[in-house]
Amino acid sequence: MKQPPAGTAERIAKMTFASIYPLYLARLEKNGRTEAELRQVIEWLTGYDDAQLQDLIDQEATFEAFYGGCKLNPNAHLIKGVVCGYRVEDLEDPFLQKGRYLEKLIDELARGRKMEKILRSAD
Repeated sequence: MKQPPAGTAERIAKMTFASIYPLYLARLEKNGRTEAELRQVIEWLTGYDDAQLQDLIDQEATFEAFYGGCKLNPNAHLIKGVVCGYRVEDLEDPFLQKGRYLEKLIDELARGRKMEKILRSAD
């Protein structure tokens, strides 16, 4: 099972969520999706509502703070697949796994997957 190189988590942890959010949004809008859908996916995964998410963006919170303060959805473990060459369910670092979960959901949204499938349920 392939793991990211040492130091990857530390590098990502210091990045601000506000610097990456516009990139997520641009990718989705280019593929006909909306900011509301992006926020719905983020809320499902992290528990952050619109106001909390906007506060994190305004405060230029790091990814360490972003993932450190979230309440990960209990069904997040159902997110499976490959993102950036790594199988998300096999990542050993919980911080990196949370980040890849979000990237996988955004990737599915950009590819046109239905929201009901993206927001996994245990049924």
